[in-house]
Amino acid sequence: MQARVRTLAGKLWDFHRLNQPLRKADAILVLCSYDIRVAERGAELLLEGWAPLLIFSGGLGTITRVMWNEPEADQFARVAMSMGVPAEQILIENESTNTGENVAFTRRLLAERGLDPASFILVQKPYMERRSYATFKQFWPEKDAIATSPQTGFDEYLEKYSNPALTDDEVIAIMVGDLQRIRVYPAKGFQIEQEIPEDVWAAYEDLVALGYDRHLVEA
Repeated sequence: MQARVRTLAGKLWDFHRLNQPLRKADAILVLCSYDIRVAERGAELLLEGWAPLLIFSGGLGTITRVMWNEPEADQFARVAMSMGVPAEQILIENESTNTGENVAFTRRLLAERGLDPASFILVQKPYMERRSYATFKQFWPEKDAIATSPQTGFDEYLEKYSNPALTDDEVIAIMVGDLQRIRVYPAKGFQIEQEIPEDVWAAYEDLVALGYDRHLVEA
């Protein structure tokens, strides 16, 4: 990776992470994806006693539908059970295809089960902490929530944790797309508003100019 690209991408990575301190909650909501390490993080939190209920939400999204045939949530739940999480402490929502649906469909599932957690720990990839939190607060504002992710730095994430089917450049392009969504999605009603610092947006524009634009959406 070119040093300039690494510097620009690192700026986006740092912004995407919220670094919120953990606190006990009623439920852990894992927003599934192609990154199985996120399942492990959710399981670790339950086993450490941060919440008594572990929810996996995810069907097949834009990226995983070309990788897998089985819903993300089902795969993530198996990972958690292999780590010792009891099946009775797991709920699976395996129809959602995007972050908004993760929240909406989980809310529906909990209502169907007669459950009403007041607080959540959201678990996602490190560079989707901010967007996951913003989406959750848009769709379920009355609930308390914090966001967390696998505890790793950018270089280590690329080396060890990202799906081997994705190149480093692809991960950076996804990060670029996620930042654009933070800018444009509030007007569409998909997320709460968040301020993007000028230097972070400048890094985004530089990466787009360098060709990391394949995961952008129409503004």
